[in-house]
Amino acid sequence: MKTLVAAMRRTRAVLVKALELVLVFGFALLFLDVVWGVVSRYVLGHQSRWTEELAIYLLIWISLLGAAVTYEKKGHLGVDYFVGKMDRAAQRLAAVMVELFVAAFAGFALVYGGIELVGKTLASGQVSPALDWPMGYVYLAAPISGVFFLVFCIENLADLAGGRAPVEQTTVSTDV
Repeated sequence: MKTLVAAMRRTRAVLVKALELVLVFGFALLFLDVVWGVVSRYVLGHQSRWTEELAIYLLIWISLLGAAVTYEKKGHLGVDYFVGKMDRAAQRLAAVMVELFVAAFAGFALVYGGIELVGKTLASGQVSPALDWPMGYVYLAAPISGVFFLVFCIENLADLAGGRAPVEQTTVSTDV
């Protein structure tokens, strides 16, 4: 069993590293796209019509996938002032409840809702105006990021159940 868990953790680590590389590539592409948009508008006198649309779609993907990576690294926002005042058992319960709420949102809104949105959009044949891309592919960012969120939630819940995750490390402090 321990070898299976270790193999799963290694696989997850490889997936996270691949996701980080995708984000770096996406951000570099976003940077180049915006720079080209500015150059084509102010130097050439006519902005390329696809640059703004591509920037919007890249920002959608980077935001959703980046949120999943941030969640995996426990860099998400958490208001832990009141949780810090609780005893250890209540803190653990609060951490479990937060993970369950995140899992429910990721499962229903991002994965289920995202798959519905992608399917209906692809079936309707809707395409983007400037790039002429099927919009369903743009919306794929939602279910893909939702799957990552769910994987990270399951791992966090397993760590909490096994006593491997210190409760005080489950959220980032946002004391004001």
